[in-house]
Amino acid sequence: QVQLVESGGGLVQAGGSLRLSCAASGRTFSSYAMGWFRQAPGKEREFVARIRWSGGATDYADSVKGRFTISRDNALNTVYLQLNSLKPEDTAVYYCAARRTLTTAQALGLAGSYDYWGQGTRVTVSS
Repeated sequence: QVQLVESGGGLVQAGGSLRLSCAASGRTFSSYAMGWFRQAPGKEREFVARIRWSGGATDYADSVKGRFTISRDNALNTVYLQLNSLKPEDTAVYYCAARRTLTTAQALGLAGSYDYWGQGTRVTVSS
């Protein structure tokens, strides 16, 4: 069984920064890509960023480009999301997810393409 555990959320003022972590574990953990999604109250879960384990290719939602950075540490099976220049509209529960097998770049932007999910970490940005 694969487990994803997020950490690093919290309360921050607008313009501030946070770093989220997602540690993956399991007897035979391996995945093609990892993604970060977020869900604000009353809204659907939306794509934030993703990264491929091999090669490190990344992609971002337009709303976070230039402010958020996704990275990985293959040795630690950990993915990070650096959140800079935070805005109140970034307030949400942030989830990491793992995709086991090869798929298209387009599919990696869809929550339904991922096989495993973490429990989420809450980010609150005050104005």
